[in-house]
Order: sequence, then structure tokens, then C-alpha cells
Amino acid sequence: MRGSIPSLNWLRVFEAAARQQSFARAAELLNMSTSAVSQQIKALENHFGEALFKRGARQVELTDAGHAFLPAVRQSLMTIEETAGSLFGQEKEHTLTLQADLIFTTAWLAPRLPAFDRLHPRVQLHLTGAYRDPDYQRPGAELKILFGPVHRSWAQCDRLFDERIYPVAHPEVAASIETPMDFLDHRLIQISTHRINWNQVLQDCGIDTVPTRQLCFVENTQVALALAASGYGIALARLPTTDNFVGRLGLVPCEVSPGVQSSEAYYLVYQNLESLSGPARKFHAWLLDQAGNQNR
Repeated sequence: MRGSIPSLNWLRVFEAAARQQSFARAAELLNMSTSAVSQQIKALENHFGEALFKRGARQVELTDAGHAFLPAVRQSLMTIEETAGSLFGQEKEHTLTLQADLIFTTAWLAPRLPAFDRLHPRVQLHLTGAYRDPDYQRPGAELKILFGPVHRSWAQCDRLFDERIYPVAHPEVAASIETPMDFLDHRLIQISTHRINWNQVLQDCGIDTVPTRQLCFVENTQVALALAASGYGIALARLPTTDNFVGRLGLVPCEVSPGVQSSEAYYLVYQNLESLSGPARKFHAWLLDQAGNQNR
């Protein structure tokens, strides 16, 4: 096989011939000659070194290899057509690309998106994730939701809400925490990339140091909360962002600690309010309303 990816035109001809079960009808559909269709099918078969059709007098039939190949070809062509229509066709007028912090998207935004869809059913939302600071430099998103301090490189932004970091645990574990010192009898699940961690939470309770042996380091909040829900340890939740996750996992707050208020916040960032597309304006207004309800 010469090269892993055959000509896109060969694939279009293959799909049409398979659908029509005829080289002649495929030729009419594609505005080509029957001989041209036959030549392109032959070129594709030569590329793979295997027959894709059994030729008959008036129609053709897929071989086993052709049957196996057809679903992947159809899905690929459909994906190309849908993406092109969304990015460059009439659907572009109704498309919004949003880039957002992973935990914000999964824990806070996702449960609210059906309400946005009911208000604006024609808006097609494309979501891309951001895990680390360099991810936010990727082009293509008209709106971005970032967590952190305001950065001078941001063009325009709206503050959505800040967070309070507080300890949560399985109900049986939480019930055993009667004083702040009781935290040290349990495994403390710490997110390695977070600026606010168990050191600040315990210092706020009057405990100066956290024994390293008590700490279990993980990469993100979702993992930390899942471990806490299993009874493996105590995690730090982020109010209000992770409230949905906390409730679904059956976690409860450890009441002896009120938690620590974050000095950072979530912001909706964009180049210029006046230049936003129609879908972006609708999402901008809706998101600010949702954030306002959260802050009330």
C-alpha cells in the first residue's frame, strides 16, 4: 500500500458507487463519465492492493473488504461536510466556538447548557478545553473562560465569580472530623497545580504544618473528588464551581473548616464586545445572567 491515506476524490467516488451499486449511476450523480468512475475505483483498489467491488453486467457489489471500509469512508466524508458547513457555510452565522477551563465546563457549565439551548436552539456551540496556561493561546475561540488574576494581555473581560476552597469527604469520614486536628488522622488529597491547597486551609484553622505523609497528590479536581467519594481521603472542593460534582458524588463539607477564599476568579474574555458575532452576544448575555444568579 503506497501511503496510508488515499485520494479524497477516490473516496467520494467509492462511496457514491457503493450507495448506487452502479458505476454508471454514480457517474451521473458526480457529473463524471462512467469510465472516469471506473478508473478512480481501480486506482483506489490498486492503492490498497485489494478489490473493493465485484463487477457485474449492470451493477456492482461490494466485496467483504469494501463492506468493511464503507462505514469509515461515510463517517469521514460526513464529518468533513458538517465541519465545512459549520465553519464556512451558512451555518457559520449560528456557530460559536468557546474555550473554557476544564473543571468549569464539566462541573458548572455543562448542567446549565440545556437551558441555553432551549433559549437559543439555533446556536451551534463548539467547546474546546483548556488544561494549562499555554492552551489559552490557541487561536479560533471567539469567547474564552479563564481562571486567574486579570492579565494585561486580555482585550476585554467580564468577571463571573470567584471561589471558596473548602474540605469535603464521604459522610462517614466527615462525621469523624470534630476538630481541625482530626484532619491529620486522614489522607489529604492535594491538587499539585492549585495555588490554594491544604497548607492554606489548615493554617486558617491554626495548624502550621501538614505532614508530607498525609498528602496524596493528584492532577485535577475531578480525580480528587472521586477519591474522596470512595472514602480514600479528604479533598478540597471549589464553591460554587464544583457544587454539582460534590452533590452527585454524595460528598459533604467538613464543617470545622469554612475554607479559604480564592484571590482569583473566573472571567469571560473576548476581543471586543461590539465585534462579537450574534451567537457570541447571546451566549455573553446568558452567561452573565447565570453568573449573576450564582452571586446573588
